Amino acid sequence: IERHVDFATLAARVDESVPRPDRTKGGRPPYPTETMVRILVLKRLYNLSDEQMEYQLLDRMSYKCFCGLDDALRVPDRTTIWHFENRVGQAGAQALFGEMAEQLARKGFIARGGQIIDATLVKAPVQRNSRQENEQVRQGNVPEDWNDAKRRQKDVDASWTKKNGKTHFGYKLSVNVDGRYKHAKGLLDERNTARVVYADKAYSSQALRAELKDRGLRDGILKRAGKSKALTQRDEQRNRRLSRMRCRVEHVFAGIEQMGGKIVRTIGRTRAGFAMTMMALCYNIKRLVCLQRTETWAF
Repeated sequence: IERHVDFATLAARVDESVPRPDRTKGGRPPYPTETMVRILVLKRLYNLSDEQMEYQLLDRMSYKCFCGLDDALRVPDRTTIWHFENRVGQAGAQALFGEMAEQLARKGFIARGGQIIDATLVKAPVQRNSRQENEQVRQGNVPEDWNDAKRRQKDVDASWTKKNGKTHFGYKLSVNVDGRYKHAKGLLDERNTARVVYADKAYSSQALRAELKDRGLRDGILKRAGKSKALTQRDEQRNRRLSRMRCRVEHVFAGIEQMGGKIVRTIGRTRAGFAMTMMALCYNIKRLVCLQRTETWAF
């Protein structure tokens, strides 16, 4: 990672997006932004909490050297890491994600082979609410018996959903993966060299197909049988052909799962959005290192 990723540029992008706080009143100087960005990457790559990250910085010399703290007498504690995450927020995470995409492009790994769109469920801590409380939350109201302390511990942004007969509570992470290098991108990346968009049957709708046509994109969405209309043999053959490319997005979700990424331990959509953006960022970093290690030619 040290060899292939320019962390100085990543840190500069964070400072542009979310400037460092004013220190004219004095106080201990903050740690360099680059050091803190490296800490966030390690934390997400190895699925560490703030407390565990502090411990590993104290325990492992390799972590200290990677973060530029090999000669430091002190390391950032858990409170410092937490405050830096608050400072970065969703805007800073998006800036990091965008800069990483630019670094990939500068190395020649531009989006090719079409784009594959899919979504996965990211679990969140389950809320033990009554049915009446859940109904009030769905209507956008806060139950009257919730005081400020209890409200801060309740995630009213996550939702319940059912998939394959099982009930899940959390958020939906939507990604766009290019078909050639399997990098996570923003939804509907106009810079992809191929004009085809792949998606599974859940995205099969006339409105989405019309939108793709208006944007000049080819329809690679799998067809879904209707209640009274089965798929023809030609449609089934088309689905099998498209699935050979569409299945590559599942490799991305598996990579995030290996980092322990398909779960958030935060409360609220803002913190969950930050965590999920950092998941995609760290996956792209790992993917870049893998491509460079295997000497994959960028063309």
